[in-house]
Amino acid sequence: FLMERKTHVKINRKEVMLAKLRKSCSCTPQKLKNFVMDFFPVLRWLPKYRCKEYIWGDVMSGLVIGIILVPQAIAYSLLAGLKPIYSLYTSFFANIIYFLMGTSRHVSVGIFSLISLMVGQVVDRELLLAGFDLNDDVPPALGDGSLQNDNLSNTTAFNLTIAGINAECGKECYAIGIATALTFVAGVYQVLMGIFRLGFVSMYLSESVLDGFATGASLTILTAQVKYLIGIKIPRSQGHGMLVITWINIFRNISQANVCDVITSAICIVVLVTAKELGDRYKHKLKFPLPTELVVIVVATLVSHYGKLNEMYASSVSGAIPTGFIPPKAPEFNLMLRVAVDALPLAIVSFVFTVSLSEMFAKKYAYTIRANQEMFAVGFCNIIPSFFHSFATSAALAKTLVKTSTGCQTQISGVISAMVVLLVLLFLAPLFYSLQKCVLACIIIVSLRGALRKFRDVPARYHVNKVDTLVWVVTMSASALVSTEIGLLVGIVFSMLCIIVRTQRPRTALLGQIQDTSFYEDDLEYENLSTVPKVKIFRFEAPLYYANRNYFLKSLYRLTNLDPNLEAARRKKYEKKEKQHLKKGNHRTANGLGIGETTLQLVPKQIDFQALVLDCSSISFLDTTGVNTFKEILKDYKNLNISVLLACCNPSVIDSLKRGGYFGRDYGCMQEMLFYSVHNAVLFAKDQK
Repeated sequence: FLMERKTHVKINRKEVMLAKLRKSCSCTPQKLKNFVMDFFPVLRWLPKYRCKEYIWGDVMSGLVIGIILVPQAIAYSLLAGLKPIYSLYTSFFANIIYFLMGTSRHVSVGIFSLISLMVGQVVDRELLLAGFDLNDDVPPALGDGSLQNDNLSNTTAFNLTIAGINAECGKECYAIGIATALTFVAGVYQVLMGIFRLGFVSMYLSESVLDGFATGASLTILTAQVKYLIGIKIPRSQGHGMLVITWINIFRNISQANVCDVITSAICIVVLVTAKELGDRYKHKLKFPLPTELVVIVVATLVSHYGKLNEMYASSVSGAIPTGFIPPKAPEFNLMLRVAVDALPLAIVSFVFTVSLSEMFAKKYAYTIRANQEMFAVGFCNIIPSFFHSFATSAALAKTLVKTSTGCQTQISGVISAMVVLLVLLFLAPLFYSLQKCVLACIIIVSLRGALRKFRDVPARYHVNKVDTLVWVVTMSASALVSTEIGLLVGIVFSMLCIIVRTQRPRTALLGQIQDTSFYEDDLEYENLSTVPKVKIFRFEAPLYYANRNYFLKSLYRLTNLDPNLEAARRKKYEKKEKQHLKKGNHRTANGLGIGETTLQLVPKQIDFQALVLDCSSISFLDTTGVNTFKEILKDYKNLNISVLLACCNPSVIDSLKRGGYFGRDYGCMQEMLFYSVHNAVLFAKDQK
């Protein structure tokens, strides 16, 4: 029987588009109000803020994150190749803007190690192209830490006219110019993606790709920090293969290691790792995480200052960090053109990490976020701060976990964190003058524990899915051994190729009947299945399209042990020989049989079925090639007096076959060709003469 299909009213797409356009272009007070409230979600939730219920958790989590942010911001400036003051600016502005525009209550947006690394790689490359020496480590000038002294001490003697930068712009000035231009362009990309609703791009970054990218980038980050750990001066490698080149340079210069930095690094790593492990083990007993990084930085700064480690042992220190805010400045347009391509992967990675974390915690705490608004939020977290000497930001998992564990309820906690950073910016920054760079490197390396622990998960990942494990390994290897941007691209392309290959060579099976039931399963996978006499049941577990057409036919012919084209050719050849014998007057055939016996020879012995049932339950769609393949099968088997029956086709496949003329012009034979279950098709085949 055939079920009656519903008739769908045809939609006039032109009228629908015009109606939507008129609606979107109309402007009413209510619509304007909704637009503003949607663009600034804080206007919706802040008036409903339950002060007595939320304030303590928000203040506590804000203070803890602020305390963590300060040392991390100073440390991650090494990754970005910029001065610590710019990292503090970034952390301050990102928290304020996300408070106004973000829809997640819990994510911590600010400086992030992977984003800092990507920014730093572009900054280093452009500095080299501009003629600057990446290892131009000018001793920090002694002063009061004011902006004027800092700017003077960092102006180098390079005479530049490149990209429109004037001759007075030194290395630091040019570096932050590149970073702000890169950040601005990345933010513009994110806003444009939000306007055109291109958030679906994130779907192509699978969990395996993201994990592999994060792990590979973590290896690059770790490698870049080793020289600070042991206090050696080596060229900062650029381009592809940076990880291998850097390790070669490290081993070549290992004899020049600074003993003071090595001892300091060993102590700091032991303290940080021990504190982290204890914190993880007893986190259910602790009301808030231990501020280990801050304690280490304070103690290390005091030891370095009073022990005069820089003067006596030539230990590299952070130098003067100015207080206050540098006057805002628009990013250079000429520099934007130089970094436009680099900004695209930066924009995608920043957005994907932010949205994935937002969705994770929204699901955990039972509320919803708007992915499109998140794209706008993270976009403006890049655009606006770029005018204030800040670089790219993203949500960070580690700080977000700390936030939720310390009682965060809303983004008020982000404002509290920003106030802590502001306190450092206005008053406390100069106190970090004597902080050793090796201490900052230790903080960065210990923060990579989570990403590096992914190596322990490889066996379990391999047990669950071998293809996903291969994607992870390829992405991680490319990100570490080639470059982070190339690694991300390789991961996306390779994961898509894996999907294509899996649809090109899917599982195929001949089905047998489960005894005393109307169900059928793979004959090679299950025991005690009974074959159906004179009927072959073939299942193809993928869409049928141009790329897997040949595999479909080869599998069908192999499993049924019959190629209808070869059989037709054999028959024609046989008939031709028969005609030749008859013309010669020989009434015996080529096989030595009489003419009456010839008909028996036309049907080969190996054809042991009279009906072929195609189980289409796993075929989600057919393209033109797929429809033509079905028509070809129908014709070829019909020439051999074998009927082809289709079972379990979804409406999309049925419509494709109808449009392709598979059932004939008036669909008259449809009832004898299409069945809603395999068992119905088998019963029909058995009833055929």
